[in-house]
Amino acid sequence: MRSNSISKSAMWVLMGLLILGLGGFGVTNLGGGVTRIGSVGDTPLDIDDYSRALRQEVNAAVAETGEPLPFSEAQAQGIPDRVLSRLVSQAALEDEAARIGISVGDETLARQIMEIPGFQGVDGQFDREGYRFALERAGLSEGAFEEDVRAETASTLVQGAVIAGVSTPEAYTDALLNYIAEERDVTFAALARSDLSSGLPVPTDEDLETYYQANIPQFTQPETHAITYAWLTPEMIIDDVEVDEASLREAYADREEEFNQPERRLVERLVYSDEAAAEAARAELDAGEATYDDLVEARGLTLQDVDLGDVDMDNLGSAGEAVFGASSGDVVGPVETDLGPALFRVNAVLQAQTTPFEEAEGQLRDLLAGDRAARVIESQVESTNDLLAGGATIENLAAETQMQGGTIDWRPGMSEGIASYSAFRDAAEELQEGDFPEIMSLGDGGIFAMRLDEIIEPAVQPFEEVQQEVAAAWAREALIEALREQAEDVVAQLEDGASFEEVGLTPRSVESLTRQGSEAGTPPGTIPTIFEMTEGEVRTVDGDARLFIIRLDSASVPQAEGDELNRIRTSLQDSAANDIAQDLYQALADDIRARAGITLDQQAIAAVHANFQ
Repeated sequence: MRSNSISKSAMWVLMGLLILGLGGFGVTNLGGGVTRIGSVGDTPLDIDDYSRALRQEVNAAVAETGEPLPFSEAQAQGIPDRVLSRLVSQAALEDEAARIGISVGDETLARQIMEIPGFQGVDGQFDREGYRFALERAGLSEGAFEEDVRAETASTLVQGAVIAGVSTPEAYTDALLNYIAEERDVTFAALARSDLSSGLPVPTDEDLETYYQANIPQFTQPETHAITYAWLTPEMIIDDVEVDEASLREAYADREEEFNQPERRLVERLVYSDEAAAEAARAELDAGEATYDDLVEARGLTLQDVDLGDVDMDNLGSAGEAVFGASSGDVVGPVETDLGPALFRVNAVLQAQTTPFEEAEGQLRDLLAGDRAARVIESQVESTNDLLAGGATIENLAAETQMQGGTIDWRPGMSEGIASYSAFRDAAEELQEGDFPEIMSLGDGGIFAMRLDEIIEPAVQPFEEVQQEVAAAWAREALIEALREQAEDVVAQLEDGASFEEVGLTPRSVESLTRQGSEAGTPPGTIPTIFEMTEGEVRTVDGDARLFIIRLDSASVPQAEGDELNRIRTSLQDSAANDIAQDLYQALADDIRARAGITLDQQAIAAVHANFQ
C-alpha cells in the first residue's frame, strides 16, 4: 500500500511539470541533437526534464517573493544545483529499479494515467484526445511520457522498500521529549552597584590603554557601505496633494460609525436553562448569599465566558432597555433573551461620542492625502525605472523627479532616516558594487533606489577618539568583577543551605521554566545556564551593570500523561521518522550513484541555462 501511495505522489510531480508546460512555461527540445545533460548508469538525464524542473523552481521562487528573479541570482541561491541533485537522485533510483528488474505492468500504468485529473473531461472520465493534446502542448510524446511514468513508479517501489515502516525508537522520542518539556524551578536575586560594600577603583590612563588593546574588536568600526540613494515617501509630497470637500464628506459618511458612536455599556451576560433557575440565582444575589462572580463560577464558567464586551442597545435586543436603564455595577434580570433567561451585569457606562465633520476633517484630510500620495508615487514607478534603464543616475532622479537624494555610510544596526525602513536595510546589506539601480518599495507607499559607491573595510578607531567609550566599558567590567568578588561568599552560603533573605537578598522565584521559556529582566544566557545546573547549585550570570545570583531549586521531567504532552510526543515521533526516512533515502541514492557512476555534460547544462538569461 505504501509503495502505491508513493507512486501516486511521483505522478503528481510529473503532472505538475506537465501543467507548467500547458501554462506557457514548457520548454521543448533545445535542438542541436542534444537530448540529455548526462546519465546515472544507463539512465539518461533528459535535457527537457532538467529545463522544465528548473523553470518550475524559478517560477516558485518568483511567486514566493513577488519579485523578478534574474538567473544569476537563482544561481547564487543554488537553485540549479538543487534541481540537478534532485534529478540525479531520481535517475539513480530508476537505474537501480531497471538493474534489479522492477517494472510496472501496462494495466497499472494505464490506471494511474487515467486517474490524473488533468487528463479527465468534464464528466470525470479519461479524455483520450485531451491527453494527446496536453502532451503535444508540453512537447512530450505519449511513449516518452508513459515511459517516464513507468520508470518513476518503479523507482518509488525501490524507495518504498527502504523507507516503508520507518519508526522512531521510544527511547529516542523520550529523550527528545524530556529535553524539550523538562521544567525547572529557580530562585534568583540581582546585585547592583548600590549593593557594593566598597567603591570602584579609578582607572589610570595605563588601565584604559590596556583595556583598549585587549578589546580591539569592541572599538573597531564594522564594514561600511557608502551608498548614494534617492527616495520618495507619501509624507514628502502630502502637502502637494489636494483633497476636495466632497471626497472628505464621502469619507466621513463611510466612517460614520467611527466618528459617531451611540451610548454603550460594558456588559456580562449569564444565561440559564429556564426561568426557575434564573429566578433562584437572582434570589441568591438579593439575599447576599452569592455574588455575580460566584454565580458564574457555580456554572463552571469564567468571566471571559460571559463577557459581551462593548455593546450598544441594539446589540442586546429585548434586554437592551433594561440594561441601559441600569447604572454601573448593577445586575439586571432575569431578562428573556434568544438564548434563554439571563442575568446581566453592567460594568461600565460609556457615553455617546459625536465627532462632527468639522472636527474630523483634519484627520480625514491626512488619511486621504496620504493614500492619494501613495498612488501618485505608484504611478511614477514605471517611468522612473525607464529613466534608470535609459542611463539616468541616482543624482539625475533627485534632480529630475520628486525623489530626494542623499548619501549614507550604512552599517548593520543603523535605524535613522531611510535606514529606519527594513526594506532599505535588507537591500543595503545585499547591495554589491556594479549593481544596476532599480526602484524598490519601502513598504509604506514610498520608493527608493540606491547605488553602492564604496565598501569601507573594518577599521580600528583611534584610542583618542573612543577614550570615553573605553572608560565606560572599563567601568562596566570593573563593576561586574567587583560584584562577582562580593558574591563569592554569598554563593557559598546559599549552597550550604542559607536562604536568600538570610544573606540579605530580595529574591524572586520562578516555577516551570522550560528551555523555550524566558524571564523578564534577566540577561541573555540565563535560560541555558539554568539548564546546565544541578539541583541546589548556585551560579552567577553577568547582566548589564548587574550580577544575577541564581539557585536551581528543582528539575522535573514531563509526566507520561496529558493531551499536550501526547501531542508533542506524536509530533516528535513523526518528525524524527521523517528525518530518518529522508536520511535512508539519501543514503540509498548516494550508494546507487557511487555504484552506477554519474556523467554530466556541462555544455548541455550551460545551453539550458542560456535559455534563462
